[in-house]
Amino acid sequence: MAASPQPTVSAPKDQSGAYAEDLALYREKFRRRLPESLDELHGPAQGVVELPLHVAWSGMTSYDLGKPRQRMGLYRTVLHEGLSDDLPLYLNQDLLLQLWPVLRTLVGRTVRTVWEDTFPELAAHTRAAS
Repeated sequence: MAASPQPTVSAPKDQSGAYAEDLALYREKFRRRLPESLDELHGPAQGVVELPLHVAWSGMTSYDLGKPRQRMGLYRTVLHEGLSDDLPLYLNQDLLLQLWPVLRTLVGRTVRTVWEDTFPELAAHTRAAS
């Protein structure tokens, strides 16, 4: 009877190193999408906004900016799923600043950190609103 081959056992991956690398890639994904300045955000401040499917792929595509929950949902969706060309089309600088103190609690930590590190005026606006 022939001996069955032994399975190859590799050393366990350094989980903290793999996690740090994944986190850095995830942050870079969002950082690459950012505008140079919040001044570039000229999206609508009122009315109904229709998002394309590549942004709103998992839910609502139509948002009424006159409804606070829908407005917050639109901004959360665009911050997470929007590409660099989408941000100036769908986000409005004044509205983003107004919403940020609450919106920052609704987005993921990575999105929040990337935006606040790049645009300190967001964090400053949050402190001013407190």
